Amino acid sequence: MLSIKANISKLLTRYRASDTRSKEVVHNVMLATLMKVVSVVASLLIVPMTISYINPARYGIWLTLSSIIGWVNFFDLGLGNGFRNRFAEAKAHGDTLLARRLVSTTYFAISSIVVVVLMAALAANAFIDWSKVLKVSAAYRGELSIVFAVVITFTCINMVANVFSSLLSADQKNGWGSCIFAAGQYVSLLVVYILTKTTTGDLVKLAVFYSGVPSIVMLVVSFVMFRCSRYKMYRPSFKYIKLNLIGNIMKLGVQFFVIYLCLIFVFQIVNVVISRQVGPMGVTQYNIANKYFNVIYMAVIIIITPMWSAFTDAYAKKDMAWMKSMVHNMGLIWLLMSCGGLVMLLVSPLFYHIWIGDKVDVPVAVSIAMFVYVVCQSLGNMFMTMINGIGTVRIQLIVYVAFALVSWPLFTCLGRFFGLVGIIAVPSLVYLIQGLLSYIQLRKIISGEASGIWLK
Repeated sequence: MLSIKANISKLLTRYRASDTRSKEVVHNVMLATLMKVVSVVASLLIVPMTISYINPARYGIWLTLSSIIGWVNFFDLGLGNGFRNRFAEAKAHGDTLLARRLVSTTYFAISSIVVVVLMAALAANAFIDWSKVLKVSAAYRGELSIVFAVVITFTCINMVANVFSSLLSADQKNGWGSCIFAAGQYVSLLVVYILTKTTTGDLVKLAVFYSGVPSIVMLVVSFVMFRCSRYKMYRPSFKYIKLNLIGNIMKLGVQFFVIYLCLIFVFQIVNVVISRQVGPMGVTQYNIANKYFNVIYMAVIIIITPMWSAFTDAYAKKDMAWMKSMVHNMGLIWLLMSCGGLVMLLVSPLFYHIWIGDKVDVPVAVSIAMFVYVVCQSLGNMFMTMINGIGTVRIQLIVYVAFALVSWPLFTCLGRFFGLVGIIAVPSLVYLIQGLLSYIQLRKIISGEASGIWLK
């Protein structure tokens, strides 16, 4: 008991002595951890509820169409991430006026893009037969067209609303963002539960409430926060819109945009490939295993998300010693999380049985492939997040473009010979390569040895 008290006392002493940036990271990690636990519970509860509501095959169709629509989030031309870095830099230098102009300009620019994207998507929807795209029964054609229109509308609204989420991240307040996200999840969970008790399975109703509620929650919260909190000083206004700032934001943002376009071909297209090669049930198996092992990745995300803007702040102030210590600590955390994932792999059959019952069978090979995928994903995003904060993303860009060009042949070939396991192997390889290259790049930048492409 004395030993435990002594260790706690030592940790508290070390925390009090730490710098403000590190304290901010710890605050956000603690709050985000609590909120992520809450979110994981909601995520796990809603899966069996939704499967029972619309059956396993239709659930696979819903997931596939939703993932396609999710691609729209990448069409902000990188403005969200570019804004995040520029706002953090302005704040680090104490320039409140520039920070407010960046907020107003980003809201204006993304809203303008969203209007064009939404109109184009709705027009295209009138001519697309989603039942053919997803290779499912033609009986779903009309229903899927309505679902697409509903979800794309709320997705576009959410793109604008999420500027506030980017602001919180730039201000190193990711924990607050996690609170808002968790609130949206639980309201959605409640609404879906009510649907299961009062209606029969209906994809359109699921689309309206499942995708609409989080958007509305984010809009309401951001409106209140801009009126009644410390963010009042950054409240967007037409008079603070400066079109010349769009170029400054997009200088870095365009690189993020190209990266995210490539992400569509490497990661977001997975559900479509599985639906076409394995079938809707394969999509359900993939997503169940992904949700289970994603607990590991979510734990990593909780820790690394504050690092983006913290590294922007540290790099602007040339605090290389702090950056070096964080890179070392993140490596140790990744090893710890990987060990936790191995334990999850061992108990996965039992967990699936308790969680899903006999509704869906997830093969052991799929669980092993998903474990490897999440471990590689955690490694890649851990070090890429720090690189994103610094803004030297050219190497990421090259690797993603290269894999995007060969992703479809790779998916097709490996899927044909190894099925679902082969398809999962492709994004795993990409994350592994990105993680190793990002680690090398960080070491070079921190030691002052980086030059050429390593600094672009």
